[in-house]
Amino acid sequence: MSGIKENLMEIRGLVVAVGGKEILHGVNLNIHVGETHVLFGPNGSGKSTLLMTMMGSPRYHVTRGSIIFKGKDIVGLPIDERARMGIGMSVQRPPVVRGVKTRDMVAACVGSRQPEESVESMAARADMSDFLDRDINYGFSGGEVKRSELLQLLAQRPDLALLDEPESGVDLVNIALIGKLINDLLQKDHYLRDRNRSGLIITHTGHILEYVSARTGYVLMDGVVVCEGDPKEILETIKKKGYEECRKCAI
Repeated sequence: MSGIKENLMEIRGLVVAVGGKEILHGVNLNIHVGETHVLFGPNGSGKSTLLMTMMGSPRYHVTRGSIIFKGKDIVGLPIDERARMGIGMSVQRPPVVRGVKTRDMVAACVGSRQPEESVESMAARADMSDFLDRDINYGFSGGEVKRSELLQLLAQRPDLALLDEPESGVDLVNIALIGKLINDLLQKDHYLRDRNRSGLIITHTGHILEYVSARTGYVLMDGVVVCEGDPKEILETIKKKGYEECRKCAI
């Protein structure tokens, strides 16, 4: 056996506009079942646009191309239907939701299926036990917000987790726990052949790679993937020579 698993998400020639302005200019990438991929890129390169488009935010308009998830083109499907299909997302700056308790949101993420563990047990893993009866993200620190987002994803158990800069605004005390939660979410304690959850992680600093391993890295610049390869090698190139060096991959 080759060990290569089937495609979970396949993006082909994706062109996306926001407010009439084209942001992505023909993005291609594949994520197989059980794999974790990383997306690098300077600010304003279109990284968050790509993830929000994959999640189905109506602000992001696909003008060309396809997003194939589990063999189905999901362009045009609303966010809730994509979530039911198995896509989940942690955004970079989640909103405060007054009047909704964290406990209720986590329970909603579990939905009607039989949970693997209780809400209280999941909250304890995320060090969020004291936050369950507080309004979502109200008065939370940066690290607490990230843990809250990951707690919701742990409850949802998506087949594909989209993580937008999970280390952003997180101090050194919290980042190790953030890494552990992501590893739990993506079943990193399993061999690759036994995993059925995949991830795409945006990182600007690369710090999360000290805690979470990834199979493939991409560099997105000016709305185009200009480089693909080993994530740690790409990160070292960026640190030593900057993003412009990555453009040479496309030449």
